[in-house]
Amino acid sequence: QVQLVESGGGLVQPGGSMRVSCAAAGLTFSRLDMRWYRQAPGKEREWVAAISTTGRFISYARPVQGRFTISRDDVKNTMYLQMNSLKPEDTAVYYCYAPSFGSWGPGTQVTVSS
Repeated sequence: QVQLVESGGGLVQPGGSMRVSCAAAGLTFSRLDMRWYRQAPGKEREWVAAISTTGRFISYARPVQGRFTISRDDVKNTMYLQMNSLKPEDTAVYYCYAPSFGSWGPGTQVTVSS
């Protein structure tokens, strides 16, 4: 059974930084492309970032480019999203996604507010 669990969310002030993590189990993590999505209140879920196996190919949505960094640790079966220069509009529930399985985690809330 595939399990994805996000962690590391919380409250941060505008301009601050936060790192969220996605721990994976029940799959061969190192062989999978992975993605981060987010969903703000009243809005549709949107793609944030993607990372290929081995981390060779990485891409970002325009609103987060230059501020967010996606990475992975295949030994720990964990994916990360380092978020810097956070803005109130980054407030959302952040989800990790494994496209090969169509699996989502439950999400972690990130709130950017003073």
